[in-house]
Amino acid sequence: MHDDPGALRVRRLGRADYLPVWRRMQAFNQERGAATADELWQVEHPPVFTLGLNGRREHLLDPGDIPVLAVDRGGQVTYHGPGQVVLYLLLDLRRQGLGVRALVSALENAVIDYLAGWGVAAQARADAPGVYVDGAKIAALGLRVRRGGSYHGLAFNLDPDLSAFERINPCGHRGLVTTSLAALVAHPPPWSEVADALTACLAVRLGRTLAWEGGRAKGRICRSL
Repeated sequence: MHDDPGALRVRRLGRADYLPVWRRMQAFNQERGAATADELWQVEHPPVFTLGLNGRREHLLDPGDIPVLAVDRGGQVTYHGPGQVVLYLLLDLRRQGLGVRALVSALENAVIDYLAGWGVAAQARADAPGVYVDGAKIAALGLRVRRGGSYHGLAFNLDPDLSAFERINPCGHRGLVTTSLAALVAHPPPWSEVADALTACLAVRLGRTLAWEGGRAKGRICRSL
């Protein structure tokens, strides 16, 4: 790990079930103190649908054998699964003087920056948080702020099974099309490289240095910056 006490600590969780990671985030937020370092967790989940605090089950069209969890983030329903890069942000927002809107913008712009490095033009939408390419959603956002700290975060579609999104109204929007990096570019990089590059792009947007668990990132980092 980097010895900068103010660095954002990057933890690589690999493939992990959603429920224990969610409980771990809650515990981290509950137990953190004024001196607790901020963390970013990289993770890939087995298939699961999650309903946010405002989630309505009518947006679950045909979940089938995919589990459904009601969770404490904002937003409606979304899908997590293999091939999706998930970044969870456990930040002390009060210490950073960072508002929720600014954090959402940083997450969206980090994805836009990363995609620009691949020559892909992406946009955020004021009416529907997330990142879109030609109207199709490539990244979803969901946050929880409690005791001045954030958790949950960003889900980026590298190469997931996009048909899973057809079983729901993604983020509560009927007929919303989803896409992925693999659908847009030839030969996308491995999951770990995409996770590290998105992490680096986000650090730039947040003005933070990074302390990498298990060694520095490899591959091409935040290609557009």
